[in-house]
Amino acid sequence: MSTVSTSSPDLALRIADALVPLLGGPLPVGLRVWDGSRAGPEEGPVLVLRSPRALQRLLWSPGELGAAQAYVTGELDVEGDVGEALDVTRATLWARGVTGAGFGVLARTAPRLVALARELGALGGPLPAPPSQARLRGRLHSLGRDRSAISHHYDLSNAFYDLLLDDHMAYSSAWWSDDPSDSGQSLESAQAAKLDLVCRKIGLREGSRFLDVGCGWGSLSLYAAEHFGAQVTGVTIAAEQKRFIDARIRERGLEDRVEIRLEDYRDVVDGPYDAAASLEMGEHVGQANYPAYVSVLRDSVKPGGHVLVQQMSRRGRHPGGGPFIESFIAPDMHMRPVGETIELLEAGGLEVRDVHAIREHYVWTIAAWLDTFEKNWSAVVELVGEEVARVWRLYLVGGGQAFRDGRMGVDQILARRPGGAPVAHETVR
Repeated sequence: MSTVSTSSPDLALRIADALVPLLGGPLPVGLRVWDGSRAGPEEGPVLVLRSPRALQRLLWSPGELGAAQAYVTGELDVEGDVGEALDVTRATLWARGVTGAGFGVLARTAPRLVALARELGALGGPLPAPPSQARLRGRLHSLGRDRSAISHHYDLSNAFYDLLLDDHMAYSSAWWSDDPSDSGQSLESAQAAKLDLVCRKIGLREGSRFLDVGCGWGSLSLYAAEHFGAQVTGVTIAAEQKRFIDARIRERGLEDRVEIRLEDYRDVVDGPYDAAASLEMGEHVGQANYPAYVSVLRDSVKPGGHVLVQQMSRRGRHPGGGPFIESFIAPDMHMRPVGETIELLEAGGLEVRDVHAIREHYVWTIAAWLDTFEKNWSAVVELVGEEVARVWRLYLVGGGQAFRDGRMGVDQILARRPGGAPVAHETVR
């Protein structure tokens, strides 16, 4: 098979010209290819194709997934700010009305690109998925598959998350008193404020029996015991998380107040508790299983007991967050508009008392995570390898933009199981 010479000075220009039908116009960012040739705008970020394999991935998956696969493997790179490159490309394609296309569409609408790919030796079949891409088997949201999905994300290693999160190890949106760029508030302080707000909303006090569903690395469980005197049961299906929390329980002398169980939420049967909370876990139970999740929350608290769900929301296509997140980060996740979640909570027998939108707070939280992550870049790469590090850089940058632009939201929904004594006072802010 003939190939274009690696010394061809116009290779980048030829690729850029062949991409016009796919992009609906000229390149939105600069382009440099493996032979050193360059095309596109002189200013701003530059997309670097380091290998014909990058073009091969983009041909077979022209949208988000192919670009992500090429980026995490290093076959594609960005010179300049990754966030700026995503912003410029997204805005340009949106203005042009361009959506993703399959290989068959490419063959019909961009024959010059296909011909050039053949000339470059980049027209073989689809390349294997990168090792960091999730590979799940079994029936959707079966117990075994859910454990595999959670393990893919949360069992990466406790040491990895220590290079990303604050000292609480809180992996959910914090609550900021103001824009941290103006207030100077730290992430650790904002996470403590969130944990305190949750405990006050559900009415915890000394001796309250509290259920933490999807307890993560124990930030809420430990805070509720230490600062409110609650008797806490936390459940998780991530073994690495349980090991981490158990060690902290021993370090802090909380063995008589906190129990962490390696248990699926569907197996919780030891209620009633005085209150329950679930922070950014409901996205992972799936659309079909959400009524069962609500039922567990309702049945686990006593009549009159409060339930708080902090959960991400999303409108439109890709309730899982898009091809990249669904393939690399959180397989089988399902998000929906917050109004639909409220309907499901009410249909499950809970009385919704307050809905607290905190979308901007996630923008600031992710910015703090990304700053910590980049400062620890060398340590991250040493721990998990460059491919996984690139997955997480892309995830944090793209996630922050999704919340910033309103493509995703996050809300604290306070609900109450009907019955019991009348509510004299509730903390909703």
